[in-house]
Amino acid sequence: MKSLLLSLVLLLIWTGSGSAQKPRRCRTPPLLSGSMSVSARDGQDWAFAKYRYDAIGQRIRVWEFGTVESRSFHLNMLFLFREGVVYSMDYRNKTCQKNPLHTAFHPSNIPHNASLLAQAVLGGSSAPGEGLLVNSWTGDVPLTGGKYMATVTEFGCIPVSTLYYTPQAGWVTTTYFNAVTGVEDPEQLIPPAFCDDAAAEDEELDFFSGFMADSVL
Repeated sequence: MKSLLLSLVLLLIWTGSGSAQKPRRCRTPPLLSGSMSVSARDGQDWAFAKYRYDAIGQRIRVWEFGTVESRSFHLNMLFLFREGVVYSMDYRNKTCQKNPLHTAFHPSNIPHNASLLAQAVLGGSSAPGEGLLVNSWTGDVPLTGGKYMATVTEFGCIPVSTLYYTPQAGWVTTTYFNAVTGVEDPEQLIPPAFCDDAAAEDEELDFFSGFMADSVL
């Protein structure tokens, strides 16, 4: 069965003022940890995930659980873009699947051709600490025929939410929360020892099809 297709990893400083300099396209911190929720098909498919993002080493770790087509699933995956490998790990059974990773690493940022949609304060703006100043950007993805709206914090360029549309998947909504700059445990971005002898599968994956593994429980 298929896991929920996670949206692009594209896209909190507190402020009591809605004024700021003209928003600029920005890049997410190179090391970031946090959580996110994803929904698609009008909420029929959903998932929650923890992630570790390392733009320096070009690595992403994801722990995900949710429901797709009324079936529950969980995934534990490590994407190593420099090595061209993705690991699907099962710590309970100490098993590991290794697939070629058929995609290049793209740092999380606001693309150069994105258009500013709006700057807004989430929450309140009447007193310090009541709100969060964010910028929303929009653009097209010609390769997939898709479009997106990405919202990030004005200060720090921390992802807040994305709306991503393709004709095949429809609208996918991702909300990011509990973000922390840095990765507290770098070993989470290293394959566990029981993956050392994992046989390489023939099927190639890209970052999106990696989340479509047969990991339904």
